[in-house]
Amino acid sequence: MPTSSSKRRLAAGAALVVAALVTTTACGGGDGDDNSKGSSKGAGYDAAYNKIANASTKKGGTLKMVGKQDLDSADPQRAYYGMSWDFMRFYTRQLVTYAPKAGAGSTELVPDLATDNAKITDGGKTYTYTLRDGVTWEDGSPITSKDVKYGIERIWAKDTITGGPQYLQQNLDPKLEYKGPYKDKAKDKLGLKAIETPDDKTIVFKLPKPNGDFEQFLAMPSGSPVKQDKDTGAKYTQKPFSAGPYKFESYKANKKIVLVRNDKWSKASDPIRAALPDKIDVTISANLEENDKRLMEGDYDVDLNGTGMTQSGRVTAVQDHRDSVDNMRTSFVRYVALIHTAKPFDNVHCRKAVFYATDFAGLQQVRGGKLAGGDIANSTLPVSIKGHSDYDPYGVIERKGKPDAAKAKDELKQCGKPGGFSTKITARNNNPGEVDTAEALQEQLGKVGIKLEVDALDGAETSAITGSPKVVKARGYGMTMSGWGPDFPSGQGFGQPLWDSRFLADTGNYNESQIKDKKIDGLFDKAIAETDPEAAGKIYEELDKRILDQADWMPFIYEKNITWRGPRLTNVYMSDAYNGRYDYASLGVVK
Repeated sequence: MPTSSSKRRLAAGAALVVAALVTTTACGGGDGDDNSKGSSKGAGYDAAYNKIANASTKKGGTLKMVGKQDLDSADPQRAYYGMSWDFMRFYTRQLVTYAPKAGAGSTELVPDLATDNAKITDGGKTYTYTLRDGVTWEDGSPITSKDVKYGIERIWAKDTITGGPQYLQQNLDPKLEYKGPYKDKAKDKLGLKAIETPDDKTIVFKLPKPNGDFEQFLAMPSGSPVKQDKDTGAKYTQKPFSAGPYKFESYKANKKIVLVRNDKWSKASDPIRAALPDKIDVTISANLEENDKRLMEGDYDVDLNGTGMTQSGRVTAVQDHRDSVDNMRTSFVRYVALIHTAKPFDNVHCRKAVFYATDFAGLQQVRGGKLAGGDIANSTLPVSIKGHSDYDPYGVIERKGKPDAAKAKDELKQCGKPGGFSTKITARNNNPGEVDTAEALQEQLGKVGIKLEVDALDGAETSAITGSPKVVKARGYGMTMSGWGPDFPSGQGFGQPLWDSRFLADTGNYNESQIKDKKIDGLFDKAIAETDPEAAGKIYEELDKRILDQADWMPFIYEKNITWRGPRLTNVYMSDAYNGRYDYASLGVVK
């Protein structure tokens, strides 16, 4: 467990980062013209934020990536990591996908395999698509509507195709009547009734009830086609069959991924992918400090995981190579879940006392400050999600993140705990800065009499610990510290697993506050049925206010990262659709 001296070192490192960025920005940095000693001669500080850095159409070269961890799966129906979804743009395609645009523009859904976005009929329950001409597999055979249906059907085969999002299954077959293609008794293995393929170019989805985010589900890799005679079941992750501009040359799990051009792919059939490099070479290495060093030395161009540099790496980067640094605005929210079933958090005033006693500015500093850590949060929803607002019932922004001890003590009196109370908070010891942040919160709440015990957990075990209401109760946890990003850019894609009582689960539970509020559930239903994103956003804004007013779940940081952008990279931009990562499918390199 980190000591107080380690927290001071973290704060000191954050201060160096902020000072370096402020100094270089004040000196006019960002135009790439500074040729002083140590300059990386990149496109300029923050050059890929809401714009394209080093725009180019030149092809060739090898894009070199490094990652601290491998893809959770290369199988499109099994992957759930955001960086895996981004990487899969190299070799998978969907009916619709996210626009190749910088920033918020990337959240626009545009046709990919389909000629147009869906024709929606039957009150929002029927979605019809026509496939483009010339879309092919890596063997040159045409991609058909039946390939799309078969790929989606694989989601149902949970005994073989483990992991991955379940949105398509939940919305097309909520009663789980279909058993998946491997148990399908139909001769063509296409027995899922909710999807019709009247011909090879037409596919029709029939939902039991409307869901305004349905096209968002289809844009996930789980909506990718799979060629039935190339499906190797659980082994498909070892070498997926490509529908995109690149195909697998080799894949050694946790070591190396090499993609090469798919010569059967046609740019004329794909308006999305730039396909500039000749090869994509990925090295997997768990040595984070060494990865940062080799990125800055030019051995690699970009971080596969897209989670930012280490503390030491970002200090060196902003001081010596600032023109190759971006201040990545992610869609992740760092939060504390206040567990309703743990006394005294069953009382709203005890929960409100935590909001008022928290020094949000102090937590921000521990996580790296405004630039390296992120902005102080007021809304439960990230800025990129429709429904985010300036609503600030606890005056957090008004007080610039500082606590209000007097109001905290008043809330404690109202909940019958005038002298405070004791509780436990969990934090993951392998998530950078999380234990330090929990210890800072421990000190802050102690000033009003709330005695907080920090329990550091292995992040790999949290699904069975903080994700199990039974274990949470047995261990006496009252609070959980974590972070969350949207599966897709809407209130449903971010918040439903966190706050909808129907998503409470015995294991793998993400409704960590254990909220059971019929009004919240009803607002989700109302927003989900709304096909107009703007109208849905208004409903999510109401939902956000409800959660804050009830002090159900406490956001404290909208996360930012210091990210390395290799000087060789072209066509670089941060994509809100991929939680602030670069859009990998658009990247090129200077040979």
